[in-house]
Amino acid sequence: MSKSSVASKRWFAGSNAAEAFERIVVPLMRRIAELPFIAAIRDALPWSFLGLLGAFAFFLVVELPAPHAAPVPLGLRVASALLPSFAIMAAALVVILSVRLARATAYSREALLSGGLAAFALSLPRPNGLGPEGYLRSLGPSGLFLAILACGVTAFWIWLLRPRVAGPAADWAGAALAAATFAAVAAAGFSLPGAIAAAMHPIALLGDTYAALFLIVLIETLLWTAGIHGPAVLASIVTPVYLTMQLQNTNAFERHGPLPYIVVVSLFLFVFPGGAGATLPLAALLAISRVGSLRRIGRATLLPSLFNFNEPLLFAAPVVFNPHLMLPFVVAPLLLATLTYAAVAHDFVARAALYVPSAIPTVVSTYLATQDVRAIALVALNVAIATVVYLPFVRAYEKHLLRQAQHGVLRQAQHKPTA
Repeated sequence: MSKSSVASKRWFAGSNAAEAFERIVVPLMRRIAELPFIAAIRDALPWSFLGLLGAFAFFLVVELPAPHAAPVPLGLRVASALLPSFAIMAAALVVILSVRLARATAYSREALLSGGLAAFALSLPRPNGLGPEGYLRSLGPSGLFLAILACGVTAFWIWLLRPRVAGPAADWAGAALAAATFAAVAAAGFSLPGAIAAAMHPIALLGDTYAALFLIVLIETLLWTAGIHGPAVLASIVTPVYLTMQLQNTNAFERHGPLPYIVVVSLFLFVFPGGAGATLPLAALLAISRVGSLRRIGRATLLPSLFNFNEPLLFAAPVVFNPHLMLPFVVAPLLLATLTYAAVAHDFVARAALYVPSAIPTVVSTYLATQDVRAIALVALNVAIATVVYLPFVRAYEKHLLRQAQHGVLRQAQHKPTA
C-alpha cells in the first residue's frame, strides 16, 4: 500500500463519522455477508449467469425468424429468448448454490445437491400445455426464488438434524425431509410460484421507489469506501428481487404492454458508468493527470472501466480509504440515481425492458436494455455530471501528491551529507 493510501486510511479512521461507520455499520454488514447461506448465494449467483447466457444464446438461435418470414424487431427477439433462459439460470443456481453451501457448511455435497434438486423439482408448477419453451417462460419470474428456497430448506433440515442424528445419516435425512416438505406443499395444492408472484407485488412496490434506489446506491458506495465490496454484500438480497422485477418488465415488453417497474437491475447501468462509484470519468481524468503515478493508473484502468470493471482503479488510485476521492465516489452515483429515476419516471427515457450484463460498455448496454436511443443521451449527461463532480477532487488530490513529493525532495536535501 502506498504512503498516501496509508495516510488516507488514518485520516478516514480518525474522523467521527467514519469511526461510527466503521464501528457500527461495517462489522454488521460483514457479519451478514459472512453467514454461510448469504455467502453461498453471493458466490453462486455470478456463476449461475453462465447458465442464463448459454440458454439465451440457444433460444436466440431458435427464435430467429425463417428466411421468408416478416422481420421481428431485435428487442422482441431478445425478450423472447431471455424469458425461458431465466428458468435455466434457476436450475443452474440450484446446483451451484448446493455445491457452494456444502463447501461453506461442511455438509454433504451429495445430500445437499440431491435434496435441493428434489425440492426444486417438486416446487415447480405443473405442466400447462404450452410446450417446453412456454413452460420455461412461466417459471422464469419465480425460478430464482424457488432455487434459493429449495437449497435453504434443505440446509435448514440438515442443520436441525445434525445435533440429533450421528454421522452422514443426518445430511441425507435432512435432504429427504426437504423433499418431503415440498412434496407435502404440492400435494396440498399450494402453488409456491404463485405465492412468490403474489409476495413480489408489495416487495416490488417497496423496492420500485426512488428511496430504495437511493438507499442501495448509498450503502454500496459507502461500503466500498471502507474496503468492502458493496455490490457483493448486497447481491444475495438485492439481485433476486430486482432481477425478478426486470423479468416482469421483459414479459410485459414482449406482450407490447406497459412496463410495470422503474427500478430494475438494468437501471443501475445508468447509475454506475465505469462500475461502482461511477468511476469512468475518474479513470479518464487520471489518464490525463499531471501527476505521473496517477496518469499511469488512469491509462492502465481506463479500458477496464469502459467495461465497468473498476476494482483495479479502486485499490490503485486508491479510492478506498482516500479522503480526497471518497466524497465524489459516494455523491456522484447518488446524483446520477436521482437524475436517472426522474428521467425514467417522467418518460423522458423508456424503462429498462431487458437484462443486459454490466460488462457491456454503458452506452451500448443502456440502449440495449431500454431499446430507446434517448438512453444514450441520458448516459452522456450522467458521465458529464460525474466528471464535473470528480474534477475538483482529482485536482485537489493531485496537489496533495505534488506537495508530498516536494516535501520528500526537501527532506532528502536536508539530510544529504555535506562534503
